[in-house]
Amino acid sequence: MSNMDRLSLSTLGQHLQTLRQARGWSLSQLATAAGIAKSNLSRLEQGDGNPTLDTIWRLAVQLHVPFGTLVAPIQVPLGEDGVEVRLLDQGQDSPRVDAYWMRCAPNITRHAEAHSPGTREWLTIVSGQLEAGPEDRIQPLSAGDTLNFDADQPHLYRTHGAWATLLMTIVYTDSEAVP
Repeated sequence: MSNMDRLSLSTLGQHLQTLRQARGWSLSQLATAAGIAKSNLSRLEQGDGNPTLDTIWRLAVQLHVPFGTLVAPIQVPLGEDGVEVRLLDQGQDSPRVDAYWMRCAPNITRHAEAHSPGTREWLTIVSGQLEAGPEDRIQPLSAGDTLNFDADQPHLYRTHGAWATLLMTIVYTDSEAVP
């Protein structure tokens, strides 16, 4: 990730290790469940990795925590391939609700893996234009538009000739939002 400095990588790694160990899981167990190499997970926990947004999402899903819980200690935007994401707030109620600021560069397509079962996303476009939603039901959106969809299936965000900024709210089902 281009935007994560050494301190942020170290913070993420320590937090990830704490969550994994609290569940009594080995590196191998979590790496296998998340579909990543054990050596990559080990480097990430040591603050020496370079995780993609998808890798962090897969780890959060396997740890049964909202994405925001995994990245909450990080103060810089997370980003890759023209997409930046920053956690704004994380609710503690039931169901769990995370709020993010997201910015997408011109002419990018960001494919997002399915989130935990029952997860829903709400997008509100602040500026620019964006196509978003489940891969089989993409919808065009402009400033002021809102879209919500089931995020427990592959979905995407696509821009054309200009930047797009949006607010993203993710609502997790109670069973998937274990702190």
